[in-house]
Amino acid sequence: MNTEIIKIILAFMVLINPFSALTLFLDLTRGYSMNNRRKVARVACLTIFITISFFTVAGETLLKTLGISIGSFQLAGGILVFLIALNMMNGEGNPVKPDQENFDVDHVQDSPPTMAAAVVPLAIPMMIGPGGISTVIIYSSQVSGILQVSAILIAGLFISFFCYLALMAAGRISRLLGDTGLNIMSRIMGMLLAAVSIEIIVNGLRTLFPDLV
Repeated sequence: MNTEIIKIILAFMVLINPFSALTLFLDLTRGYSMNNRRKVARVACLTIFITISFFTVAGETLLKTLGISIGSFQLAGGILVFLIALNMMNGEGNPVKPDQENFDVDHVQDSPPTMAAAVVPLAIPMMIGPGGISTVIIYSSQVSGILQVSAILIAGLFISFFCYLALMAAGRISRLLGDTGLNIMSRIMGMLLAAVSIEIIVNGLRTLFPDLV
């Protein structure tokens, strides 16, 4: 597999981190049939892929429209991702994603299955939030040509499918890892994310100050 695709998949993996949404998915789909649980997982993961695809294609144009330079966005995005990484390593979770306790899922359990909750809050912002969207825009702004754009889309497709598998195995993963295991995994992903964020920050500094870095 292309090295660039692997790097993008790694960045998406630690930012989107479907394991952080397992508890919410189980709460949202409590009492659902297996068929309806699959539908919720499919809609959520399709939403993730569509979001990644949209910002891959339109992200750079959006920045230009707003008058934001690529270097400035890289630096700001890198700092945001680094702060997320620090919180994850401290066991505090992702600060730009909502606390699952803030969601009231009683209305979901007492009503017929709905796909709205699969989009918000499960997919957005629980799995792909500001950090993930920023990273997509940063990577898309660094590429040119259909092959490089395709690499990001392939990475997005891969991580979306991985999220689907994780959601469908949510019950088993939660029982197997428990709160301690999920916390350890979050800290490890935080370390990986910190390395990704430093690379983004350095690239932003190189863009803004080519003679200094």
